Amino acid sequence: MNSVSVLLQAAPAPGAGSIWSMIVPFGLIFIVFYFFMIRPQTKKAKEAKKFREALQKGAKVVTIGGLHGTIVEVSDKTVLIQADTNVKLRFEKSAIATDGTMQLTEETVKAS
Repeated sequence: MNSVSVLLQAAPAPGAGSIWSMIVPFGLIFIVFYFFMIRPQTKKAKEAKKFREALQKGAKVVTIGGLHGTIVEVSDKTVLIQADTNVKLRFEKSAIATDGTMQLTEETVKAS
């Protein structure tokens, strides 16, 4: 064997150490994605679940469809909302978007 062929066999293949140069950027992307997308979304979902579990009779609410009303009855998975005199509608708890009193105070602050 001549010395050139021995050197070629001993030299590392091109790109052999590049596995880390590929893993590190993907890891960093995942970490950024987690802290800016996944974590805030889970926190928001927990707050919404807590809000829906705390719904009580007499609370003013707004549904995801935009209906404003007052809760008349609360059961395990549904709520009965009075939208107007003699108009009562049953909704899933997951359809309740926000507290109606918060919505009204935000509108009055914007109007001022």
